[in-house]
Amino acid sequence: MRIVFMGTPEFAVPSLEAILRSDNQVVGVVTQPDRPKGRGQQLVSSPVKLVAERTGIPILQPLKIRTPEFLQALSAWQPDLIAIAAYGRILPTPILRLPPMGCVNVHGSLLPKYRGAAPVQWAVINGETETGITTMLMDEGMDTGAMLLQEKLEISPEDTAGTLAPRLAELGARLLLDTLMQLKAGTLTPKKQDDGQATLAPILKKEDGLIDWTMSATVLANRVRGLSPWPGAFTFFGEERWNIWRAVSNVAAATDKPGTIVAVNKQTIMVSTGDGLLGIREIQTANSKRMSADQFLAGHRIPVGGQLGSSIA
Repeated sequence: MRIVFMGTPEFAVPSLEAILRSDNQVVGVVTQPDRPKGRGQQLVSSPVKLVAERTGIPILQPLKIRTPEFLQALSAWQPDLIAIAAYGRILPTPILRLPPMGCVNVHGSLLPKYRGAAPVQWAVINGETETGITTMLMDEGMDTGAMLLQEKLEISPEDTAGTLAPRLAELGARLLLDTLMQLKAGTLTPKKQDDGQATLAPILKKEDGLIDWTMSATVLANRVRGLSPWPGAFTFFGEERWNIWRAVSNVAAATDKPGTIVAVNKQTIMVSTGDGLLGIREIQTANSKRMSADQFLAGHRIPVGGQLGSSIA
């Protein structure tokens, strides 16, 4: 099949590479425009663009996809099918109708759960013990199209969004190849989603990382995992911002005001929450590297009774 691939971040790379290793032909790649990054704000190519450049595949990076010019450029590639993995935009109807075999999306959840831009993060934030990949035929909605194939993947108690995403990406690549093979053979029957079971996974913003100490310790521990590596969970100790990279929940009764530091030992800074205690195990302050609690405490005197807050005091 002649396939156009649309994708942007690292999550999409295994899917593109899997198609390149198959007997299908990638006739073009569509990815997001280069973005400024870092202190120097230098333009950086997406991981998908780097793969396309390395393999000599034609690339399109439209600022807008709802234009006649982009549709004409896409049509010139004459795709039988468009494969999408984390491209980052909802496709308009003219693009969805362009390829005879449709637009197939690799989505990082067990649809209809976690429709949206951040399914991996929200599954971890919500304390799920399993997630998976769904391949689907795209329609005009947000991840509402008919499902093709689905496979589960376990979420371990130690997983963060950052450790889970690469495993899902590899599973997505394998499931995409299976989907393409079965579509070509005509052995795949699309299955309508049950909208009544749908949940959402909205895009995360920097401010979503701010810790609300009135939440329970279990909820906060899961949020720390799900918000790593981006946007990261954070709080304030006086005027100092603390980024929290690893934390564990303790069911011990919390009698102090939420956000109060109740105990400090070599491995953990224990903080009172709305229900239980949160043990901070890995931390980072401004202009420093990530440190274990014992490394951090070696250079910082943290008093029991100190208060962590949601804004600079």
